[in-house]
Formats: sequence, structure tokens, C-alpha cells
Amino acid sequence: MGIFARLAALIKSNLNDLISRSEDPEKMLNQIVIDMGAQLLEAKKQVASSIADEKRLAKLAEAEAANAAEWERRAMMAVRAGDDALAKEALARRKEHDGLRAAYEQQWQKQKAAVEQLKLALRALNSKIEEAKRKKNLLIARKKRAEAQRAIQETMSGLRNASAFEAFDRMEQKITQLEAEAEAGAELAEEYSGDVLAHKFSELEATAGAEADLTALKQKMGLAPPPPPPEAVQQARVEPVPELDQREADELAQALAELEAEEQAQVRMRR
Repeated sequence: MGIFARLAALIKSNLNDLISRSEDPEKMLNQIVIDMGAQLLEAKKQVASSIADEKRLAKLAEAEAANAAEWERRAMMAVRAGDDALAKEALARRKEHDGLRAAYEQQWQKQKAAVEQLKLALRALNSKIEEAKRKKNLLIARKKRAEAQRAIQETMSGLRNASAFEAFDRMEQKITQLEAEAEAGAELAEEYSGDVLAHKFSELEATAGAEADLTALKQKMGLAPPPPPPEAVQQARVEPVPELDQREADELAQALAELEAEEQAQVRMRR
């Protein structure tokens, strides 16, 4: 094979491959059904033409039979008239028409049989086309399902790609780092905003609550002494008031005296 022949074969194979890949099964099925409908219409025309030929042959056979009967009647008329020569000519014409009638009848019978075969073929073709129409919808549904499955498989293949999962993990680590940085920034802001004391008390209250819960649990389990009665707790909570020094006592006495003087002045004003 020469180089030009090989080049031509290569181009032809590439073109066939492009045509095969560009074919849409759904569009092709629709077009095939349309072509089948056109073929069915053409077949119906052919069958109708054959039926018309059959009827025409039948009419020609009937006409020749009528002609043969007419010439036989004329031959009888000539015999009655005593003209045997004319009667022979009429009988010869009758024979000619009988021959034509027989030939037309033979062709009519053949055409009739052919029309019956064409009708059977037409019915079979119509059944095939109807079956193709029903299968077309099924094939289109199967094609769409196959496309959906392929799309899902392609998506799953993309998800199974290691780079995609690595990128997802990197994003998760980045978000975790951002959260840690935000928490660290909040802690620093709290350190420099003067809320350290409040934060320490919050931690102390949380720790005290945990210690109280643990003590209550141990008392419930019998692992710690029971809590004292309420009276003992109340007495234990009463703390001795520290004695005031002389300066504080003098200031308190003076404040009480001033308060008493103000009350007496208000009473006099009411009077």
C-alpha cells in the first residue's frame, strides 16, 4: 500500500471515528423512526397502486367477458338470419375476446395474490415500526440512565482523587489554625484589657463548683462525712464582729448625734 493510500485510509478512519462519536443515540433513534414512517408511507403507496392494478385487471377481464358474450349474441343473430359466414366471423371475434378475458383473469389472479402478499408485508412493516417506536422510548430511557450513571462515576472518580482529599484536609487545618489564632487573640485582648481579675474569679468559681459537686458525690456514696445540720451551718457562718477602736467609736457617736439633730430639726419644722 502506497503512502497516499495509507494516508487516505487514516483520514477515512478518523472521519468515521468522529462521526461515530458525534452521533447522539436519542437523535439517531428519532431520525430512524421518522425514516421508518417515510418508508411505511411509501410502502402504502406501492400497495395502493398494486390494489388499483388488481381492480383494473378485474374490470378488463369483466369487459372482455362482456365483449365475448356480445359477439356470441351477434353470431346467433347471424345464424337466425341464415348468414353462416357472418356467424363464423362473429364467433371468431368472440373467441378473441375470450382469450383476452382468460389472459386478464390470469393476470388478475396473480396480481391479487401479489396484493395479498404486499398487504401482509405492509402489516408486518407497520408492526415493526410500532415496536420500534415503543423500544425507542425504552432505549432513550436506558441511554439517559447510562449517562447519569457515568456522570456519577466520573464525580466519584474525581472525589477519589488524592489531591482533592489533600486539599480538603488542608482547608480543615487552615480553619483550625484560624480558630486557634482567634482564641489566642481573645486571650491576649483579655490580658491587656484589665479583665484579668474577673477572669481569675470566674475560674475560681468554676473550680469551687466542681469541688462542691465532687464532695456531694462522695457524701452520697458514703466516702465522705455527711454535711452538718442547717443550725450548725448557720452558727458556723456567724462571725464575731471585730471591736471598734476608739477613733472609729468617736466617729460613729458623732455621726449618730448629727443624725439625731437632723431628725429633731425636721420635727420642729413640721410643727
